[in-house]
Amino acid sequence: MTRTDAGATRVPARVPDRVRAARTAPARGVRAAVVALAVLGTVAGVGVTAADADSPFPYDSVERLAHGVEYRQFTVTGSKGVVHGHVLVADLRDRRVRVDLLTPGAVAGRQAVSVMAGARHAVGAVNGDFFDITEDQHPGVPPTGSADGPEIASGRALKAAVPDAQRFGPARPPGETTRDVLAMGTDHRMRLDRLTLTGEVRTAAGTYPLGGFNQYALPVGGIGAYTADWGSVSRQRAVCGSDTSRGAGCSMDTYEVAVRRGRVVAVAAAPGAGTIARGTTVLLGRDAGADTLRALRVGDRAAVGEHLTPAASRVPYVFAVGGFPVLRDGAPLAGLDTKTAATRTAAGFGAGGHTLYLLALDGAAESNAGLTIAELAAVLHQMGADDAVDLDGGGSTTLVARDPGARAATVRNHPSGGAERPVANAVAILAPAR
Repeated sequence: MTRTDAGATRVPARVPDRVRAARTAPARGVRAAVVALAVLGTVAGVGVTAADADSPFPYDSVERLAHGVEYRQFTVTGSKGVVHGHVLVADLRDRRVRVDLLTPGAVAGRQAVSVMAGARHAVGAVNGDFFDITEDQHPGVPPTGSADGPEIASGRALKAAVPDAQRFGPARPPGETTRDVLAMGTDHRMRLDRLTLTGEVRTAAGTYPLGGFNQYALPVGGIGAYTADWGSVSRQRAVCGSDTSRGAGCSMDTYEVAVRRGRVVAVAAAPGAGTIARGTTVLLGRDAGADTLRALRVGDRAAVGEHLTPAASRVPYVFAVGGFPVLRDGAPLAGLDTKTAATRTAAGFGAGGHTLYLLALDGAAESNAGLTIAELAAVLHQMGADDAVDLDGGGSTTLVARDPGARAATVRNHPSGGAERPVANAVAILAPAR
């Protein structure tokens, strides 16, 4: 049964037994679950009653795409009006179902979600992290298209997080940071965590901390490492802004050093551009970091090491994407915005990290309402998520899905601009055909 714009007739979704059992398990008690849902609904402005705790979320339609993967549509009424949405639900207890990060082939680059999904033959995907989309505050500096937060794809770290003050995106809950990620470990469980860059530059004169790794903004006085994964976009943006303001000017005190096989092979006074050869690391310093690099000459020994260190998990991650948490351990974070409604993308998980929800709303062409961040958290919790992050929204919001037997995934929501916006990365579900 499908929805109508005037307010759809809703049918209960077909929920896998494992998911249903996890949602009704007495871990916190049925009464506690009812109270939690009611409180969420009241705070966020989404109508919720005790009866909702005893039945599946009222989806408009449910379609099975592959083993352990479903595409569902829903209609909710938020504080600003009726909102239509789309969600991919994946059962990660099925080891054939995987989650991974899609990229355009470079950290500094953008591509449509449908194109990235097609390249990996993904069952479905949504757009990912907020990214450096414009440099109006720095005339003449090209935007990089690079994401705010860390990236891990297929078990390999691609980048670290920019300084908090340099991020793009809406206001976050107090205490959150660009290092926050949604991630999946080698144990096939989803987690919320923080990934902090741990790295150093070792030279004959001393050892110096690494302040950046393939990221569009460096801390003042820092040194950043750039590899072939960065792409060919200019690194000039990395020395603009400050630790307290994204719009602060660009530093003129810069220096670059290229290192290959433990030796300095080139130096330059300004940030460069162009493809970085595999096996070469370009070190870019600003301010005090530039002073450190100026001491190096071609032929000097230099070694670079970097690692993304998780704050909570000891399980290695095979996937991670930046996003700011809106739900943690079944509760909305304090300070979530309750006023600004917008087109949203989000990802959440429940059932002990074994059920993934990828959500996207229809854009302005389909609905002028949208959801506030608090309402988004409430909807995700009603669906079964205990933990969730907000991803890039507005014109970036895109959900694609591939029908069984189809060659490519197609866009299922209605993007705000009427067409897909190229984005920095995407969260994908990979699974065999049903």
